[in-house]
Amino acid sequence: MATHVIVMGVAGSGKSTVARLLADRLGLRFAEADRFHPPANIAKMERGVPLDDADRLPWLTDLAAWIRDREAEGASTVVACSALKRRYRDILRTGAPEVFFAHLAGTEEVIRDRLAARSGHFFPPALLSSQFRDLEPLQPDEHGITLDVAEPPERLADRLAALLAAKQ
Repeated sequence: MATHVIVMGVAGSGKSTVARLLADRLGLRFAEADRFHPPANIAKMERGVPLDDADRLPWLTDLAAWIRDREAEGASTVVACSALKRRYRDILRTGAPEVFFAHLAGTEEVIRDRLAARSGHFFPPALLSSQFRDLEPLQPDEHGITLDVAEPPERLADRLAALLAAKQ
């Protein structure tokens, strides 16, 4: 059975960096969820308008389908995706029987500083507060772990790789 890891969190938490490092360490297929957004979603965020559940539904459904296709191939994956709400994660879980979530958590102040230093991304820092309002941390019945973004990305990827290896 394939393994599917979704590195989740608000914008600027380091999802893409940690997910790429993890995928490289384990030799797994990588997907950046931002690349699955339709142009209308990106345009909306660029205008500083938060996405609503209706905007996110086709995006999440496409991601779940991508995971499902990799599962059918027997290929394990790592996905960088915000997955802010439980119902979003429920949609993503429809892609495969075992989806593991790694929530990169940090304070709004720490994340805001990271976003301010980032360039070349469509997500404006003004939308960060809306993401923190939407964020529903992992629940005890969800398969996953919460990690502190204060740790360096390399250490977070190493911790996740060791955790996944121990579960094999």
